[in-house]
Amino acid sequence: MELSGIFDLSIIIRVISALLLGFAIGLEREMTNKYAGLRTNILVCLGACVFTIISIYGFPAITVTAAEYGTRDTARVAAQVVTGIGFIGGGTVLRHGATVFGLTTAATLFMSAAIGMACGAGMFDLAILATVVAIITLVSVRFFEKNVLTSSTKNFKRLKITLNCQNKNANNLYDYIVDKFTNLKEISKKLSKTEENITKIVVIVDVTCRKPIQTLYKEFQKFEGIDSVSIQEFCET
Repeated sequence: MELSGIFDLSIIIRVISALLLGFAIGLEREMTNKYAGLRTNILVCLGACVFTIISIYGFPAITVTAAEYGTRDTARVAAQVVTGIGFIGGGTVLRHGATVFGLTTAATLFMSAAIGMACGAGMFDLAILATVVAIITLVSVRFFEKNVLTSSTKNFKRLKITLNCQNKNANNLYDYIVDKFTNLKEISKKLSKTEENITKIVVIVDVTCRKPIQTLYKEFQKFEGIDSVSIQEFCET
């Protein structure tokens, strides 16, 4: 099938399917407060789809020059998506001492790119199946880790800590949290959308002390630059 124009129905369907499936992956990441959320996953999925479409339809079927005569390799452009997504994924991986964050986010972006390529190639059944399996994996494995793998450590209590602090103190507070909590599960840091000069830090951590919420409130009260602290038991849905 040759590309007939910008409004070719099959091309529109492929692009829209990439948008919707990228949205589905990004929604799960956004709901769990990860660095790469809706926009990132949608754009990665769309970009991979567009590159794949260009690879298939954007070049002449036969190349003829004075020196050579040959057919096109439709996989060359699309193959570079696999390499290029590694640079984006690498930017989401953070290391602080012996603790590494963002590997799952990087893997999710890699999966979004693969789904986008499947949409660009018109392999909708594979793209939908991969999206469903990816979302099930992200949700169910998190539940499995919490309820099965930690069954032998019932003294642990998982808490969600939300801190609003002044921008100038945000980096010091972030480093303090990473250094202090050895059972840190997730941490994110974002500028507040409603208040100027305020950074919102969200932490999910396992603690073992007898009165963890009271203890942590007292701990953070000693830290300068914190405007508000919210601590509650973390329940995943």
